[in-house]
Amino acid sequence: MALNKKSVDDINVKGLRVLCRCDFNVPLKNGVITDENRLVAALPTIKKLISDGGKVILCSHLGKVKTEEDKASKTLAPVAVRLSELLGQEVKFVQDPEVVGANVRAAVEQMKDGEVILLENTRWRIGEETKNGEAFSKDLASICDVFVNDAFGTAHRAHCSNVGVAGLVDTAVVGYLMEKEIQFLGNAVENPVRPFVAILGGAKVADKLNVISNLLEKCDTLIIGGGMAYTFLKAKGYEIGKSLVDDEKIEYCKEMMAKAESLGKKLLLPVDSVMINDFPNPIDDPTIETFVRDADAMDADKEGCDIGPKTIELYADAVKTAKTVVWNGPMGVFENPVLAAGTKAVAAALAETDATTIIGGGDSAAAVNILGYGPKMSHISTGGGASLEYLEGKELPGVVAANDK
Repeated sequence: MALNKKSVDDINVKGLRVLCRCDFNVPLKNGVITDENRLVAALPTIKKLISDGGKVILCSHLGKVKTEEDKASKTLAPVAVRLSELLGQEVKFVQDPEVVGANVRAAVEQMKDGEVILLENTRWRIGEETKNGEAFSKDLASICDVFVNDAFGTAHRAHCSNVGVAGLVDTAVVGYLMEKEIQFLGNAVENPVRPFVAILGGAKVADKLNVISNLLEKCDTLIIGGGMAYTFLKAKGYEIGKSLVDDEKIEYCKEMMAKAESLGKKLLLPVDSVMINDFPNPIDDPTIETFVRDADAMDADKEGCDIGPKTIELYADAVKTAKTVVWNGPMGVFENPVLAAGTKAVAAALAETDATTIIGGGDSAAAVNILGYGPKMSHISTGGGASLEYLEGKELPGVVAANDK
């Protein structure tokens, strides 16, 4: 799905009311934002709309709102304060029980060109996440002339504030962040510079069924790590001890290994594993004892929790010759310093290569940033679920809804 969507560069918003859907779903602790990457990522689009003289109305969801009590902790008020500082101008926060009600209509009416307001958490409004939220979609459309979607993190969901409103305005385009996501992930999957290496980790095979199958058709080498690797190793007939396993997916793993062979693709699995007696409690316990075992000689009473040193070398070598690398999912229990070596080594290998390196959001993005390798990557996706569905080859409703060029 290469980019053929209109972006903010294709329109003129001077004097117009612009509703911009951002991804301000940031972690908050006692009302303080603990990671502002998503705010920073949204700035280029917001600045463009301000400098072009639009009346900029920002909206986003924040967490899950299931009860009235949730609303108190799921307010975007702290985001308005921090955005004002980052932009160097006031972002007026307009709280409204209906998200778009009398308060918001009055505030929009008074806006001057280049001013910015922020609406309350879109999930305060019942119907935001449902297909029958037409009233909310209409309310959103009624306060804008132009809709800009810059929230890739929710692009795989068809909600009122990204898909519903887009269908009710004449001009619906994507922002710079969305454009970048589509270009990097779209080109990687549809038109990669080869050799193309895909690295998949994380806990469960089930989460990545379609991704594995789709990437085998697109990439030259598929590397498997993390908890999901043990289901593949069991499918090869190996003893995996107490390691994570998805018994219902063993046949699927056999099919994927056969598919790789028939397509002439390399499917790399761990050749050794770091094992422990019991899963660490607490998860970051640094005193845990480890045992390195070859993949065909694992202990029946131990649990595999990271790739071993031989596997690290094998995977790093595969990355060295690559021209495009996509990575989604850690190699082990990277929250534990003793079991983070595999994830660290993959991040380091990606940081050292000249290839286009794309990190598919979620835990991989967190790991890369925590380890300080973020600036060395070509692109770190802001959407874990959305990037996974993109790698599956699915069309994302939030992207489809924008106007074609």
